Amino acid sequence: MESHDGEWSLKELQKLEGHADRVWSVAWNPATGAAGVPAMLASCSGDKTVRVWEQNPSSSSWSCKAVLDETHTRTVRSCAWSPSGKLLATGSFDATTAIWENVGGDFECVSTLEGHENEVKSVCWNASGSLLATCGRDRSVWIWEVLPGNEFECASVLQGHTQDVKMVQWHPTMDILFSCSYDNTIKIWAEDGDDDWHCVQTISEANGGHTSTVWALSFNTAGDKMVTCSDDLTIKIWETDSRKMMSGDGYAPWSHLCTLSGYHDRTIFSVHWSREGIIATGAADDAIRFFVESKDGSVDGPSHKMILRNEKAHDMDVNSVRWSPGENRFLASASDDGMVKIWELVPVIG
Repeated sequence: MESHDGEWSLKELQKLEGHADRVWSVAWNPATGAAGVPAMLASCSGDKTVRVWEQNPSSSSWSCKAVLDETHTRTVRSCAWSPSGKLLATGSFDATTAIWENVGGDFECVSTLEGHENEVKSVCWNASGSLLATCGRDRSVWIWEVLPGNEFECASVLQGHTQDVKMVQWHPTMDILFSCSYDNTIKIWAEDGDDDWHCVQTISEANGGHTSTVWALSFNTAGDKMVTCSDDLTIKIWETDSRKMMSGDGYAPWSHLCTLSGYHDRTIFSVHWSREGIIATGAADDAIRFFVESKDGSVDGPSHKMILRNEKAHDMDVNSVRWSPGENRFLASASDDGMVKIWELVPVIG
């Protein structure tokens, strides 16, 4: 493990074992981990199951509270909690998205969303929990409206990507949807006055974008910056004029701010921005890295620097890294080695 500026160290708190195949994704329940509610985490795997883990408040150790199985018939690729923490969406290679409800600690599959032709690659709820987005290998992005009684209705099918869509992500404060793809682009989708969704911007190599598959994206807390990661071994930071967008003056396009290259020598699969502005990445070299904005006051505008690298965070590819929503600097990671790990990023005193 290599620390820059000697400011941080990464402490492995626990290894969560149980999955019988690679773990693709982890998701923290946003309604847990504060105000006396024990932190809860979901993980999904090539073993066709989802596991729900909970932290014991007295011992701080994690244990598996539920195994959600016998619903998906193939790999479960993505999982996401609704903002209330009551519903969990899971997207699978079996072409379905399952919706699970937490009823007194028991998870019941209350809805199955069908429509994608083949593998579902990513699922994501909007900030209010009124919309769910899914995407897949069929190159489409679906927007589902959440209706009373756990009913879901397809509001729109968005065609525009020319290849497999790897991830969908809603903006943290506005109902604007972002998708990234094997076609090397990021597409941004918004609703017009007639309730029709359409693509308002495409970020490609021509306007400073990536030169290979874009695997993931994440936003800072304010929602005026976005980070993306790619098979081209770079991380890119983007910015927008969010005040213009929030004021209703029309769409404010995203522009390229800076590119971080030379830090990764294998595909970067996952990126996540913490509330404090620390960017974590997970990559095919088994490592987890952390970046912060550099305060050097560069003439070229803001740049970022690496503050820490854990070379052997896992024994195989790191597929997902996610910061916890609570007060602690907890990070969960998932890997091809079948493990979920809980980490804490701690400042080095002295």
